[in-house]
Amino acid sequence: QVQLVESGGGLVQAGGSLRLSCTASGTYFRFNSMGWYRQAPGKERELVAEITIGDKTNYAESVKGRFTIGRELTKNSAFLQMNSLKSEDTAVYSCKAVGFGVTYWGQGTQVTVSS
Repeated sequence: QVQLVESGGGLVQAGGSLRLSCTASGTYFRFNSMGWYRQAPGKERELVAEITIGDKTNYAESVKGRFTIGRELTKNSAFLQMNSLKSEDTAVYSCKAVGFGVTYWGQGTQVTVSS
């Protein structure tokens, strides 16, 4: 079975940086896309960033210029480099991967930005 595991979340002060990682196991194929979503208390889950075949990326307007998504195909992993963090970035961040029409989700990791 395919599993996605996130790591790198934690507590950081505003203006600081964090790097999230998502690693897949239990699969021999490369995902068509991988991405990061987040959900803050009282708000709906939203797309933060995603990356597809050919390294095409898509970012939420609120994080453009601050966050960078990338992937390592040989390891079937993805990362999210978050710079210039703001208090409004506080949320649970989850990794998403899609392959052969199937969507997989990680368990999520908490990111808290203090101000």
